[in-house]
Amino acid sequence: MPIKVESFELDHTKVKAPYVRKAGRVTGEMGDVVQKYDLRFVQPNKGAIPTGALHTIEHLMAGYFREELDSIIDISPMGCRTGFYLLKFGETDIDKVKDAWAKTLKKIIDTKFEEVPATNEIQCGNYKDHSLFAAKEYCREVLDSIK
Repeated sequence: MPIKVESFELDHTKVKAPYVRKAGRVTGEMGDVVQKYDLRFVQPNKGAIPTGALHTIEHLMAGYFREELDSIIDISPMGCRTGFYLLKFGETDIDKVKDAWAKTLKKIIDTKFEEVPATNEIQCGNYKDHSLFAAKEYCREVLDSIK
């Protein structure tokens, strides 16, 4: 029996990155709604974010996105390294998510950190694999494309 996974059902040849799309919605047993958003940075099968940049974007978005949107559960990188999944309680208008994403990207670009937060062996499972420079460059490319 084949496994039904939303991202496996998506025709990756037809999407045009960067974009934000609603990728799933689940209602829990207690009535809580969890919405999943696809935050696509680069075109699938045409590019991939290097792990150091992806890891740094993940660390910075974990804080900055929560400053823009309430009820975030998690922001996780895609295994294909073309973007992230945003999971949050409740449904949020897609334009509000896009606006929060743009503000988050701008904060990453403008960050004054000398060292990426939580990049030590206690707080991070691969603390040596980060690139603030590359993270800012990928965020700049996306922000320029979505303006």
